[in-house]
Amino acid sequence: MKNSPVPRVLLVEDDPTSRAFLTAAVEAIPAEVDGADSLAAALALGDAQDYQLWLFDANLPDGSGSELLARLRRRHPRTIAVAHTATGESDVRERLIASGFSEVLVKPLPAAAVRAAIRRLLALPGQECAEAPATAASAAPVWDDDSAARALNGNRTHIATLRGLFLQELPNARHAIESAHRLGNVDAVRAELHKLRASCGFVGALRLAQAVQELQAQPDSAAALTRLAAAAADTVQAAG
Repeated sequence: MKNSPVPRVLLVEDDPTSRAFLTAAVEAIPAEVDGADSLAAALALGDAQDYQLWLFDANLPDGSGSELLARLRRRHPRTIAVAHTATGESDVRERLIASGFSEVLVKPLPAAAVRAAIRRLLALPGQECAEAPATAASAAPVWDDDSAARALNGNRTHIATLRGLFLQELPNARHAIESAHRLGNVDAVRAELHKLRASCGFVGALRLAQAVQELQAQPDSAAALTRLAAAAADTVQAAG
């Protein structure tokens, strides 16, 4: 079989906004991207196609990135693997590296950082321009356009597309968080917040991201849940 002129990447991410962001980031390397939203879908793709790099979410609806890596490694022992996660704790990174990932990317992160990591691991030519540092604000705006522009290298078309997808998925995310909170299922609350926080970062939903962070710190707080609901409503209203 003839080799593709560009690398082929298997991207596994169950959150639609994050998957769309990472797909756009990787395709700009340039590279071909096959996307999957579950361990089962990724296994089907991974068994049917050779990839130069795997980019796996650490947490999936039907398993983990580490489990997926272990299963695909049996047939593809030399494929480079990168994990991505919204959890920045050092012990999480250490576990992922120990399970066989070459690198761990912490979401949200700029598209340039995703491309730089893949280019380095695949020894591809090209380099990214330095990212402008984010500036702190005393009062968080609903939408941070500068942050979104930095994440997507100023591509306004991608920003608009991702925000539309984000707003479409936001009611489902809110319902899942509120339902888990009512049931007292702290682990489920944290899992949903984990995904929502990354998506907020990709699209520049700053006020909602701060409310997510507050609820992550105290997942059983009714007041923090109310503030998250208000921030979500503000986010939708400001987008209109």
